[in-house]
Order: sequence, then C-alpha cells, then structure tokens
Amino acid sequence: MTAAAAVSSPRVLLLPGWQDSAPSHWQSRWEALHGHRRVEQDDWLWPRRGDWMARLDDVLLQSAAPAVVVAHSLGCQLVAAWAAHSRHTARVAAALLVAPPDTERDDMPPQLFNWRPIVRERLPFASRVVVSSDDPYCHPARALQMAADWGSEVVAVGARGHINGDAGLGDWPEGHAWLQQLIGRAD
Repeated sequence: MTAAAAVSSPRVLLLPGWQDSAPSHWQSRWEALHGHRRVEQDDWLWPRRGDWMARLDDVLLQSAAPAVVVAHSLGCQLVAAWAAHSRHTARVAAALLVAPPDTERDDMPPQLFNWRPIVRERLPFASRVVVSSDDPYCHPARALQMAADWGSEVVAVGARGHINGDAGLGDWPEGHAWLQQLIGRAD
C-alpha cells in the first residue's frame, strides 16, 4: 500500500456504550483481532453526552485519515448527538450502529438521563443500524424509527438480545463483513 493510500484509507474507531465493552464483547474482540481503535471515555459509569462528544471530536482530529465508526448501544446515541453538533462530520465516512438504546424509556437508569432527548437528525454520512427483535433496551419499532430518522439502512438480526458479549456472537464475522461493506463504500 502506498503512503497516499494509507492516509486516505478509513480507520475504524470503536465506540462502546455505557460501562465500556467487556473482553467477551465483539468490539473488544475486533480491537484485538483487527487492530481497530477503541475511543476511551473518561467516565464509563456516569456518561455525560457533551464530554463523550468532545472526546470523539478530539480523536477524529488526531489524524487526517477518514474514519468509519462502529458504535454499540449508547455509542449509537453518541454518533447521532455528535453528528448534529460537530463541525468535523466530514472526518467520518460511515457508521455501523449496533443496538441503539431507547434512552427516553421510563426505566432507563439515572446515569443515562442526560442522553435525552434522542437526537434524530439525519446523519451526514452512510450508516447502517443493526437491530435485534428482543433487545431489552429498545423495542424494535423504536430502533427502526431511529434508523429512519438517521437515514440509515437497517439490518435485522432476529433475537440476539442487546447484540453484546451475552449474545454469544464471538468474533461476530457477519458484523465485520457489514463493516467491510461500509468501508468499501467509503473508499
């Protein structure tokens, strides 16, 4: 690969949700297997939307290479909120958004109240939302509405819970193939 190709090839940034991604989570496995970079947040337990958005901006500004973001759970809400407010959205080529939570539900923990309201503006880059039919943190109809509002393609994976380490996905090659498709479009 030439130096010019390396600069223009998208880098993959992993955006975990509330409490970060455990070692058994596919995001952690992708980080180890494929060298994708996790965006570390200062506070995984009491996530503040503005702080998480600022951190994403900081990481994106560290390199001239475009990024493809891979968000899970609250990371999906981060992408939507960040895209609505950042002046640096051109640095993101595409987004894979997995299991967006419904932070407007009455039963959400108080740590997530500052993630209300859900930002529902159309994303300025290609995106795909992966939805489970039995996600305990989001009814499928709500996830589909978020995807429509964001202008995202939808992939329904059936009953896979919150599509996390507990779902038994292992390295989740199917998800990584969807990521590669997005990267191909971004190139």
